Amino acid sequence: MPALGQASDRWEIPVAVKTLDNGLTVVVSPDDSAPVVGVSVVYRVGMRQEPRNRTGFAHLFEHLMFEGTPKAGEGVFDKVITSGGGRNNGSTRPDFTNYIEVAPASALEPILWLEADRMTTLDFNERTLKNQQDVVKEEIRVNVKNQPYGGFMWLDINQQAFQKWENNHDGYGSFEDLEGATVEDVAAFHRDYYGPNNAVLSIAGDLTAEEGFALAEKYFGGIAARPTPARPDVSEPINTGEKRITQPDALAQVPALAVGWKIAERGSPDHAPTAVLAEVLAGGDASRAYQGLVKGREMAINGQYLFGLTSPWEFDGPTLLTFFALYKPQFTADQLLAALDEEIARIAEEGVGDEELARVKTRMLADWNNGMESFLGRADTLARLQAIWGDAAVANQIPGWIDAVDSQDLQRVARTYLTAQNRTVIDRKPAAMLEAAANAAGQE
Repeated sequence: MPALGQASDRWEIPVAVKTLDNGLTVVVSPDDSAPVVGVSVVYRVGMRQEPRNRTGFAHLFEHLMFEGTPKAGEGVFDKVITSGGGRNNGSTRPDFTNYIEVAPASALEPILWLEADRMTTLDFNERTLKNQQDVVKEEIRVNVKNQPYGGFMWLDINQQAFQKWENNHDGYGSFEDLEGATVEDVAAFHRDYYGPNNAVLSIAGDLTAEEGFALAEKYFGGIAARPTPARPDVSEPINTGEKRITQPDALAQVPALAVGWKIAERGSPDHAPTAVLAEVLAGGDASRAYQGLVKGREMAINGQYLFGLTSPWEFDGPTLLTFFALYKPQFTADQLLAALDEEIARIAEEGVGDEELARVKTRMLADWNNGMESFLGRADTLARLQAIWGDAAVANQIPGWIDAVDSQDLQRVARTYLTAQNRTVIDRKPAAMLEAAANAAGQE
């Protein structure tokens, strides 16, 4: 990324970082504007690191982290935090798993005690494992199997686009793999990936950096570091031939298209321009895709983009920029692709005007700052950036990276990555449409 000076009016987020003797990285962002704290604990393990015969295990384990420990039994974690006026959650991503809390500043020490307690050990038992296996399977039924489109724009497209198992397997997991998980698997996963040396603790809000570091030492300093398996080599080049499939969807009413392109590595000169290009192409009603495909040609019903399951700044391996749209049944996927290609070609050949680019950057910077205003959002973002980049202060560089992108950068990235050769396409059609087409073909 380019080295950039900070604009005089740019918000500089306070970031203090310290590593404890056991390897735990602690990030503190002091802000006394409200008597509130946000806490995030991020572990450097996600879907890419789960065992090969245990798809969905990283997500299953996230659920198990809320099932109690020998010292704080089942339900205690939630009860302590909510009774103190706070809330908590967790999520699993390709390269990390995060656990978050926000509460009055007076509740900080109980939160840290609870997080340190479950970092130390869990209550590994058959009952809670079976319970969460059932919960996760029901989540899959609700969100994937019984949902129109079923997350195909991130689940299925990865399976088609990537070569390596770490990148292309189903992060939700198969029922067979989920049911095959044992208590021994759970204990080994906690031992291998949930040690302090594989984690980041981030606190944002009403405390000083010195207070945050002292509390981290008090509650986490006594947890011994544990050996962590080497991260697999997940690198892949961009694709050199289009990959394309058609899928039936028994629940969908209209067809949908997902187009995914492999993007540049994190931190490369093409990284920030890709994030800006995504906004130009499909970021809202003023985007090229909306104006050209929804309003102009009236082919698509909507259009949006995603970077898999994460943000454009929080990945540590091969990732897709995916365009997703519902489209009108009287059109074909080929027609929609051709129209999308025209919009991309216009960017590649003509660039983006100053006014449009400034508008896109303003929106991106506003979204970034809004996300960092809440103590919870700030603590979690800083923890994720520390885990992914090894530097939470990247939070103060990202706005400059966005600001530095020019039209030539967008042209270069569009020509390099948003090509037919590098794309993976899934045309998801209502099953009735495919059946009718097959019957018509059979009668010819």
